[in-house]
Parts: sequence; structure tokens; C-alpha cells
Amino acid sequence: MEVLAIIPARGGSKGIPRKNVLPLAGKPLIAHSIHAALAATRVTRVVVSTDDPEIAAVAKQYGAEVLMRPDELAGDIARSEDALLHVLEELERAEAYRPDAIAFLQCTSPLTDSDDIDGTLAALDTQQADSALAVVPFHYFLWSQQADGSADGINHDKSFRLMRQQRQPEFVETGAVYAMRTEGFRTAGFRFFGKTVMHEIPVEHWQEIDEPADFRIAEERMARMARQRPARTARTALPARIAALVMDFDGVLTDDRLFVSTSGEESVACSRSDGMGIEMLRKAGLAMTVISKEQNAVVAARCQKLKLECSHGIDTKLPLFRRWLEERGIGIADAIYIGNDINDLPCMEAAGCAVAPADAHPAALAAADIVLEHSGGRGAIRELADMLIASGRIAATQG
Repeated sequence: MEVLAIIPARGGSKGIPRKNVLPLAGKPLIAHSIHAALAATRVTRVVVSTDDPEIAAVAKQYGAEVLMRPDELAGDIARSEDALLHVLEELERAEAYRPDAIAFLQCTSPLTDSDDIDGTLAALDTQQADSALAVVPFHYFLWSQQADGSADGINHDKSFRLMRQQRQPEFVETGAVYAMRTEGFRTAGFRFFGKTVMHEIPVEHWQEIDEPADFRIAEERMARMARQRPARTARTALPARIAALVMDFDGVLTDDRLFVSTSGEESVACSRSDGMGIEMLRKAGLAMTVISKEQNAVVAARCQKLKLECSHGIDTKLPLFRRWLEERGIGIADAIYIGNDINDLPCMEAAGCAVAPADAHPAALAAADIVLEHSGGRGAIRELADMLIASGRIAATQG
């Protein structure tokens, strides 16, 4: 099923100005939704709909496509559904593109993860529904105030208090994920139509960013969830089939220092043992490349020495990462990405396995499936090479 994920993001937030691009846990708010969508296995394409050039630039940086929407679809009373329909119409007009379903994601729900998206889409598919939404269980008693000032129960009889086990299960719409069959949505013009089903997500993933304090609360919850995440061994974290290794350069193949001579020539510090690790992986037949943000001759020179493919001066790495894999017929789930800083996060979150050196930025460490014992430029790649060869999972892809 061809699934298009659409993330509407207006520039004119009134409650928190510039909310969608404000930093949360080391990256812009909207980047969290983009990363979750890119990592969802049921999503085949991710588009951000916006009226704002800064949001557009950030969305592209973190790997999403962008469609600019007209001003009349970006006002305070503009419907999200109209932005979704605009994306569908523009893609059909420009590319004759008609997805089977769409996933409507809210960028103000940064705790949403790829499983929440995949689960909602799976409910749509397996239950043969027309529309679906992400929910959390609700066990509270609701009250309303009557015209005479008295209170009355909404979801319960106030004269008889049932225990939780005796009550009919109730659920709250999280506002984070919606899924719709495209043709039915075009006809209905609203997110709920036909047979609607629910997908229950973890309560800890439910949070809307509406007030300034919500940023602090979300960061605290993210940090807590990261600490509680079960430790993964190399055996459980590595893909069952390892077909590619993609590397950042500075902070991975180097120790992240730059030396400048009196004549202005630049040099970096690398590890000979890392070079041996790369040679071992080459002999094992593993496809490898380097994607670096740095526009520096030293990057190309070192990669040429190591007989590595290299692309440098790349500000937005994820599109190149995906294209490089596609050209070689390698699925992203079979690829390992090793990075050390926030510009590596989109690739780390999309890859089948994300690896970080011991001295990586905290955001990269949190995103990593495997954190190495060695630092960048000081044996990290050799440690990873030994790990991959010992796993016995390398699938030779080079002739």
C-alpha cells in the first residue's frame, strides 16, 4: 500500500510564536514528527505542508519533502483537512501521484514514534477500515455544569459509581496520528468517514505542545524514556542482514579536532586501526560510503587513501543516504549508519541500526542503538568492524 505521510505546519502560531521550529531536545519541534514518519515502515513518502520559508528549510534539512501552501490555507481558522487536500491535488497535478492512503501527523506531538504511526496504518489496513486514529485509554469521570449551576455526570451515572473493571472502555483521541483511505477522504473532506477504527498507543507518547511549559515537560519525558529504554546488545541491535555501512567523517573517522598550520593548511587526526577495520570490512564485501557535511579537501584525501566512496559538503544527508542505498538495491533496514552529532540524527533514525562513538553529542547518543566504547578517530570504526565481522551477518554486495 502506497502511504503518504503529511505533516501540516503553519508559520503563524499565536500561543507560542515560531513553535514548530523551536528547539526540543536538540532539534526543531517539527523534526521529531519528520523522523518518526521517515522511520515508519508503512510510510513510503513524507511531505510537510507549510506557508513558512523557515519551516520549509528545516523540514528539508531533516529529510522531508515540502509543498508550500497558499495563504488562504494558512490562517488561524484554516482546516488541516484543506491543507491535506491541497497536497494531494498538487502531487496529482504535478506527478500523477495518487497514494492509497495518507497518514496525517501533527508536529505538535513530538513524543509520537514510528510504531504509533505504523500501528494506526496497520489498523486501517488489517481491519479494512476507511479511517483510523491513535488513542489512549481513558478512565476518568467527566462532569458538566447545568444551566442551574448543578453538576451532572457525562460518562457515568452520578448516583451509582462503577469500578473501572465494570465500566465500558473509553478512549481519548491523542491528536497525533490519523490514517485515511485517500479516495474516501477526497470524497468526505474530513478525517473521519466510513468505518473508523482505533489504535491504542502508550500513554507516555501522548502530549501536545500548546504552552511554553510543554517544551520542558516533553524534554523531561524524553530523557526519562531514554533512560528506561532497555539496553540493546549488538546481537539484538544489528540488522539480521548487514548490507551497508554509511559513515560521517568528523567525529567518526577523526577525533573531531582540526589542526591549522601557519600557512592555513588544515589537517585532522585519524586512527590507523580504523583504517584496518575498513579494510577488513571491504574484504568481507560490505558496501561502504562516507557522507560528510564538511567541505574540505582533507575529507576526500583521507577517503581516497582508505578506498572509500565519499560525498562531502552535504548539508542534508538523509536524501543522499536513501538514494545511495536505492542505487545499490539495499534496503534501509539492512544499513548501519554511524554518526556523532545532531546533523546525523535523520540518518541515524532512518537506518536499520544507528551507531555512535563514545564521545558523540548527547542527542546522537540517545538516538543510537549501539554506543561504542571507543571515541571517534580513536578506534571506534575498528571496534564496529570487529563487531560486524563477529556477527556473521555481513551480506556481500560488492563485486
